[in-house]
Amino acid sequence: MLRSIFLSFTAIILLMASLPGHTQPENAEETIRDIMQQGNAMGLSVAVVKKGKIIYTNSFGLKNAETNAPLTDDCLFRIASISKSFSATSIMQLAEAKKLSLEDDISNLVGFKVRNPKYPETIITLRMVLSHRSSVNDRQGYFTLDAINPDKNPDWAKCYNDYEPGKGYQYCNLNFNMVGTVIERISGERFDQYVKHHVLDPLGLYGGYCVDSLDASRFATIYEYNDSLKQLIPSPGAYAPRREEIANYVMGYSTPIFSPTGGMKISATDLAKYMIMHMQEGRYKGKRIMSKKSARQMQTPFTGEEGYGLAISTTSKLIAGKTLKGHTGSAYGLYSAMFFHPEEKFGIVVITNGCHPGYTDGYNTVIRKTVNVLYEHLIAK
Repeated sequence: MLRSIFLSFTAIILLMASLPGHTQPENAEETIRDIMQQGNAMGLSVAVVKKGKIIYTNSFGLKNAETNAPLTDDCLFRIASISKSFSATSIMQLAEAKKLSLEDDISNLVGFKVRNPKYPETIITLRMVLSHRSSVNDRQGYFTLDAINPDKNPDWAKCYNDYEPGKGYQYCNLNFNMVGTVIERISGERFDQYVKHHVLDPLGLYGGYCVDSLDASRFATIYEYNDSLKQLIPSPGAYAPRREEIANYVMGYSTPIFSPTGGMKISATDLAKYMIMHMQEGRYKGKRIMSKKSARQMQTPFTGEEGYGLAISTTSKLIAGKTLKGHTGSAYGLYSAMFFHPEEKFGIVVITNGCHPGYTDGYNTVIRKTVNVLYEHLIAK
């Protein structure tokens, strides 16, 4: 009888393992470690969402090579350009509150003239800036608004491309540093505080743009791959506190100090919670951050081949046969990805604090391979 009970119990376990939704991550973890080894990755944090819930998180490798500290799920990363979606989410909130419109002239919103000199009569709207259709470029830099301010830079005209605003696309970091300035000028709150109070806190997330407002012991050191040395070198600039600049901060102009375009620091797990909010069209655990209409606007592509909406892109090139929404990031040696399927309610976050910079089909190879392994083992099965 005991033998039959044991056999029945074993059969139940095997049945559960074969059921949809039952995940066995061990094989995935082994494969991920192989991917990391092949791609010279320092560390890797992942989070997987299925049916709108986080079903798996894990961290591999090192948080800091010098101290041999392991990477853990609560480690914070500067996530680079995924940060843009936090800025766009904030703008949608202000638009819903009727404090601005996406069709507003960006000149009026930032407080100085923003006009392509080749098309002086064409208004550059906030929507164009959010979707990288403003005709603005990063040739003069983007760490200060002086680059595009005609009163500050005699070469300001070089910030513009040859095509008319609204009729071409070029990804541009300066666009989103202007967006951050708009948030500050319209809301009256310093940019980093606005995002904390209106996006992070309501969702129960730990993170932010201001280095000194966060627990520095949780930062994952970021490493940049040196091709001549064939090794990863620390990038201390990723978490530069910029205290002197903040001490002399000018509200409504110094905003790029916090890098609305790329400066969010957050863990992979909390980024996955934020992703669920977008997947569920503005809502997470009963808390609505923005309207369904706003969320859909962010996810709707304004450009054809690029598939870019309002800081959310659409791609069918990451996972074969799946059209995903999300964003990537790369800076200082870090690579990140946050992508979800709005209908099938799955999503994947992958962040590495340093690896070989090789790309495959437009995505960092380590990130791309890891996303597909997680999908195959934890979603598709």
